[in-house]
Amino acid sequence: MGVTLDLSRAGAVTPVRPNLSGLTRPALAAALVDAGVASPEKARMRAVQAWRWIHHYGVTDFGRMTDIAKETRAALAEHFRLDRPEVVERQVSRDGTRKWLIRMAPGVEVETVYIPDVGRAGALCISSQVGCTLNCTFCHTGTQALVRNLTAAEIVAQVQVARDDLEEWPSPKEDRRLSNIVFMGMGEPLYNLDAVADAIDIIADNEGIAISRRRITVSTSGVIPEFQALGQRTQAMLAISLHATNDALRDVLVPLNRKYPIAELMAAVRAFPGLSNARRATFEYVMLKGVNDSPAEARALVQLLKAIPAKINLIPFNPWPGTDYQCSDWGTIEAFAAILNRAGFASPIRTPRGRDILAACGQLKSESEKLRASARRSTALPPDA
Repeated sequence: MGVTLDLSRAGAVTPVRPNLSGLTRPALAAALVDAGVASPEKARMRAVQAWRWIHHYGVTDFGRMTDIAKETRAALAEHFRLDRPEVVERQVSRDGTRKWLIRMAPGVEVETVYIPDVGRAGALCISSQVGCTLNCTFCHTGTQALVRNLTAAEIVAQVQVARDDLEEWPSPKEDRRLSNIVFMGMGEPLYNLDAVADAIDIIADNEGIAISRRRITVSTSGVIPEFQALGQRTQAMLAISLHATNDALRDVLVPLNRKYPIAELMAAVRAFPGLSNARRATFEYVMLKGVNDSPAEARALVQLLKAIPAKINLIPFNPWPGTDYQCSDWGTIEAFAAILNRAGFASPIRTPRGRDILAACGQLKSESEKLRASARRSTALPPDA
């Protein structure tokens, strides 16, 4: 006599309700139809209503959408969610910089930083991946292994968390404290372009968060095959994590250079959609003592960027535990900047911000990730160690 086991319920997984915060306008309308919340004829109207509540007013409760019928609100709550991810830790620097450790899911955490007095009012440095694969040798974030890409909802959630904390709902048109977005946090944005592009569409929408595309900057280490798509799909501003003027040095500092060397990178920048004197590319150049900070390097940088509409951000290196690099002396940085200025390039020296909370450029690395790594090392030791 055979025995048949009923496995129909084994390993059953409860479907996760999608977060409407990560859907573009067309995707939001389509989701309402697919869930039976709205008919095709009314989907656009319902999407407009929901969009404004989510992205203009910042609500996290469908019950607050008072211009939507009660029955429809109940259906929205049944099929979708609007909750924010968990803020595990919030730190405020002496200089006003704020850093949040945000848990998107168990073991999936990112750091997001708000920097006041950057751009028109203040900039939010957001992450596109959990961890990073690029292993840039001067970057603390690069020492954390890649866990996964973030979804569009998780990217947008970083903006929502910041605006919750800054008390900027509903979306202000004037006197906002958060005026600029920079994809310069954890990860390489062009390795997650679909989610980044959708998030930019959401963030830039005039009836929602309403941050202009010209105030959104995407920083890349040079994933050249995605440059055209980035420009065409997002119309965001381009920033290049450069840090060296020759392949031998950049191969060490930015290992991706071995795949996409400097000559190819410069050609791709020149061909970037919309590049002009009004929409210049930004080149980021971290100042490393005795490595890339000589007058000869400054002159080489001038030649490298000749005829490219560009500005150059000089970034004093932010030391982190375990690094062998040192920050260039201030006089050396000023002399470097003077050479660039005389050649006609705007070359501001970025003021280090948030150093006391490890929120400065290149320092983002989840503290809980470090604690988990420490725990793994402890459990790996034999009992009598």
